[in-house]
Amino acid sequence: MPDPTDVFVDHRELLFSIVYGLLGSVADTEDVLQETWLAWASRPADTPVEYPKAYLVRAAVNQALARQATIRRRRETYVGPWLPEPLISTDAADAAVLRTESLSLALLVVLETLSPAERAVFVLHEVFGYPQATIAEMLDRSPAAVRQLAHRAREHVRTRRPRYPADQSVREAVTERFVAALRSGDLTAFLELLAPDVTLWTDGGGKARAVPRPVTGRDAVARVLATIGTRYPDRFGVEYRLVNGDLSLLLRADGAPFGVMVLDLTDDGSIPGVYTITNPDKLTGVRS
Repeated sequence: MPDPTDVFVDHRELLFSIVYGLLGSVADTEDVLQETWLAWASRPADTPVEYPKAYLVRAAVNQALARQATIRRRRETYVGPWLPEPLISTDAADAAVLRTESLSLALLVVLETLSPAERAVFVLHEVFGYPQATIAEMLDRSPAAVRQLAHRAREHVRTRRPRYPADQSVREAVTERFVAALRSGDLTAFLELLAPDVTLWTDGGGKARAVPRPVTGRDAVARVLATIGTRYPDRFGVEYRLVNGDLSLLLRADGAPFGVMVLDLTDDGSIPGVYTITNPDKLTGVRS
């Protein structure tokens, strides 16, 4: 029989990506993977599993769903807006390994508005390509129930994210203009880049400077953004990083990272959403 540790390690990246898609938290994902590993390793040696990958995915998904109630209670006392924890990498190879290209931060924010079951079906089917019949077995639901969950989740996501994403060249050009505006505090440049209905979310978790509630509207968001670079005269820096597969920004003051900023772009290059994470607990993956 294959060594249980080797089998688990072979599938760990997939398990991490699926569970992260369900929870949006690296710490909770790691806890679920630990629980999944313990359940897998403690199985009796005389009860072989014919399809280890399917077994592990099912176990991890159900552990993640069981953890949802605890996560919801914790977020009820969270200070300010809650955003998913960013997965930060330095190059495209890292992003590919993490399998996060289809789990942008903007999509994860929308997935937070689904029920746990709807989110599980959406992530497994739309992101990872599992057939609905297989998902029904994983979740102990009827195929008809899974089809209904899939339809509701898909329609909800389409309603909340009807725009087409920008291609890489557009994203790079807009991001460069945005960085120049951040560094100079150029209000006019922000007004040209932001969509009329843009929303700015800032997640400080009560541990870092942040806007206490989402800011909506081009004028209001532009004014907030224009102050960021000017708070740290001659000490403000911006670096490009990949966050969940998207070109994003790492903000620094005196050389130390203090935030990650992710832009949601449409295909015409306008910015309908800006997500800023300054909670230090969510920046532990930043490479200095």
